[in-house]
Amino acid sequence: MKIAVTRLAGKEKSDAARCAAAGHCCYSVHPLRSAIREETITEFVNAVEREEFDCIFFTSALPAKLIAPRLGRFPRVIAIGPQTAKELRQHDIDCDVLTSFYSRDFVPYLGDWIRGKRIGIPRADVPNPGLIDAISAAGGLPTEFRCYSLESTGEELDLAGAGAVLFTSAMSFKKAIWTPRPDLLVVAIGEITAEAMRRSGTHPVVVGDGSLEGTLGALNTYLGAREAGGI
Repeated sequence: MKIAVTRLAGKEKSDAARCAAAGHCCYSVHPLRSAIREETITEFVNAVEREEFDCIFFTSALPAKLIAPRLGRFPRVIAIGPQTAKELRQHDIDCDVLTSFYSRDFVPYLGDWIRGKRIGIPRADVPNPGLIDAISAAGGLPTEFRCYSLESTGEELDLAGAGAVLFTSAMSFKKAIWTPRPDLLVVAIGEITAEAMRRSGTHPVVVGDGSLEGTLGALNTYLGAREAGGI
């Protein structure tokens, strides 16, 4: 199946190979573009150099890609998923990796260690009060650095040749300009994205685990059941 995958332009990375491994082909569509805030990145890097944090939490690969080359020193580092970890390790930054793909699992992962710890979070300018509240409730001291914003490209997604569209974040769905079709499968990469879709009246036929590989696996399970007549 040909799958349209929402990505920031230039951030497709290994999507094609990963889709091929699951028996599909894919191409990228771009509902969003990033606007980098260099002053904020510099502010964060300087704070790390001054040893103002006990832990850094990278919630996605883009801030890791932007910041990792600039870090001369670092405290404990936590990354969401293997792609974020890969960006960090390319620059010899050791990191723990959350096995789930949700920031809500950050506090449970750290457990009692988080109490009294200063947590630096470089991320997109997208509110995540649940994460900040959870860190504070556990006794941590969070500081966000909103290193880039996500803006709509204003372009309609090219879905003419696609059998499925895979939304990789809630924001990519909310900002997307697209035309549903009866024969177009709508897929959410994870539950947070799926919830945003449902609130807008779009019900994904497949919901992944937050990763591309897991979502492709769920899609294959769905397609197998459909072919067997179970759907």
